[in-house]
Amino acid sequence: MTESLQQIVDRARAEFAAVSEGPALEDAKARYLGKGGALTELLKGLTALPPEEKKSRGAEINRAKETVEEALRARRAELAEAALAARLAAEAIDVTLPGRGRGTGGIHPVIRTWQRVEEIFGSIGFDVADGPEIEADWFNFTALNNPPNHPARSMQDTFYVDMKGTDGLPLLLRTHTSPMQVRYAREHARALVEEGKPIKVIAPGRTYRVDSDATHSPMFHQVEGLWIDEAISFADLKGVYTDFLRRFFETDALTVRFRPSYFPFTEPSAEIDMMFDSGPLKGRWLEISGSGQVHPAVVRNFGLDPERYIGFAFGSGLERLTMLRYGIGDLRLFFEGDLRFLRQFA
Repeated sequence: MTESLQQIVDRARAEFAAVSEGPALEDAKARYLGKGGALTELLKGLTALPPEEKKSRGAEINRAKETVEEALRARRAELAEAALAARLAAEAIDVTLPGRGRGTGGIHPVIRTWQRVEEIFGSIGFDVADGPEIEADWFNFTALNNPPNHPARSMQDTFYVDMKGTDGLPLLLRTHTSPMQVRYAREHARALVEEGKPIKVIAPGRTYRVDSDATHSPMFHQVEGLWIDEAISFADLKGVYTDFLRRFFETDALTVRFRPSYFPFTEPSAEIDMMFDSGPLKGRWLEISGSGQVHPAVVRNFGLDPERYIGFAFGSGLERLTMLRYGIGDLRLFFEGDLRFLRQFA
């Protein structure tokens, strides 16, 4: 018995309603609307009918085809909606749970020391100066009484840049922040001479030398200090630096000594050592800084008369101060970026 158009439509609707996945729906579509589908075969059979019957029969088949296509579109929409609902349910966010906040950052221990040093010296009237890390030979060495071929230069083996400064010598990565002594003093020499404003400055920053082991790094941090006026003596240096150490370590239970040494830019020169009176480092002398009265030749390079103006300078490693303050035994920890280490200071 030949199946009627209505029966084909009803069967298609039933099959479409029964499937639960997109691929199965496309298979059902092919059985009715595909190249070999039931309705497609009926349209092909129109060629055998008389012209007057072909027109009416074709219209009936097309109406049935449109009904099936509409049923197909409706079922596609239902399946798509069901898939979306399932995905939303699987990816649902429970808004009653507390949000996941971003992790809070922390200040690196060396930068903590940097800030603490600035705060202490700022409280007694020292300015803070900053300058270039790529420095001219004259500022880094010559102006500090360390002329070319001077043997003291070998103590500060450094990185040179493939560019030359105005003095015709290669530029270099500064080996200390001492060049800021010269730069700052030359800028403020007139105010000292004409207005009597003393030159009091610290210059913290990054420095570079060709060193790399458990106690040295090719890049490290240093703070330079300078005080120039008409009557600044070695006694002022001792008082200022001893007070700084006691405030930095928050204890008076330490002893400070100034041990004779040599630096080309100071005369007399001294290494500053300290010893804690208690704790794990009790009774052990620790070298903490280099210092001395500014050499007359350096004062002259400041643009000042060394017969009238005198002062002191010191240079301290920020990593060393940090290691002593927090009891850190390996310099390399500062540069490894290990969060287990850094979180202790957050």
